[in-house]
Amino acid sequence: MRTEAGFTLIEVLVAVLVLSIGLLGLAKLQTLGLHANHGADLRTRASLLAYDIADRMRSNRAAFVDANGNYVDPPADDLTDNIICEWNGSAVTDCDPAEMARFDLKKWREALAAKPDGTGLPDGTGTVCLDATPDDGKDDNNNGRIDPEEYACDGAGSVYAVKIWWTELNEKTGTPVARRFVTTFQP
Repeated sequence: MRTEAGFTLIEVLVAVLVLSIGLLGLAKLQTLGLHANHGADLRTRASLLAYDIADRMRSNRAAFVDANGNYVDPPADDLTDNIICEWNGSAVTDCDPAEMARFDLKKWREALAAKPDGTGLPDGTGTVCLDATPDDGKDDNNNGRIDPEEYACDGAGSVYAVKIWWTELNEKTGTPVARRFVTTFQP
């Protein structure tokens, strides 16, 4: 009499089921890791852009303030002229300090916007303002992005706030969510 040795079909099916569950868990873990990495990349970009405009303001402070010494963030419409400030190796040519300030703000706002090459921020927008309560400003109309009327700059206080918003997709629902990065400084 011979005895058969080996796996039964049920044992093979159970092993395949356990392996499949493990692989699905691994795929979910990989997806969550990619999503978290993307979110961290966007926060890093926002941080670099915020510190960039703060440094530009510090280096050209007189041009970023009005006659009373108060900072005024010109609306985007005021930055559409064709100011070109170029570095010739030792100085900026073809610009006075006020034009350089407007040029810096224009370039900063352009850098906030998402581009086909993957730079910028999705639905990126931002402002620099005097603000006694810098940790405010949100998507009041729930459209998934921040519009200029939602910046919540009060013009009070003694610190400048750089507020940057962008859109990320909620990992659970897939709906757009506005994210914010804020830093304060005194030039």
